[in-house]
Amino acid sequence: MNSVILIGRLTRDPELRTTPNGIATCQISIAVNGVPNQNGERSTDFINIVVWRRQAENVSKYCSKGSQVAVQGRIHTRNYETSDGSKRYVTEVVADNITFLGSGNRNGGGQYSDPMPDYNNVDSTPNVPTTDITEDPFKDFGSEVVLSDDDLPF
Repeated sequence: MNSVILIGRLTRDPELRTTPNGIATCQISIAVNGVPNQNGERSTDFINIVVWRRQAENVSKYCSKGSQVAVQGRIHTRNYETSDGSKRYVTEVVADNITFLGSGNRNGGGQYSDPMPDYNNVDSTPNVPTTDITEDPFKDFGSEVVLSDDDLPF
């Protein structure tokens, strides 16, 4: 089985192209966290991804450098010969599905701000407001409903 799922941020703006047959294709590269080493430091892996057809057009239109995406696809290897005769090998992910998770703008500007906390930073906590409820918030909803076990359908 050849299946891969990655979550990362675009390292550059998408490159939209069209084949001679009119099929849209887009090249992107995402940065993903690697496995921690013995010191607990994480390396970063840069993964090349190829997107096709309507999805390629959407990625080009709605994503930019820094956008966070989830990619589901398959690993593909190919090779070619350069003009000087040397052989080159390429390993990339061919995307079957891309989900947009957030923009690269963390300052709240633009059309969409990233609501996701930074899970790479252990000290980061989501900004969740806390409230102290000292009285029953449901007191104005009417009378109390009392159910017996015979009233339940299970």
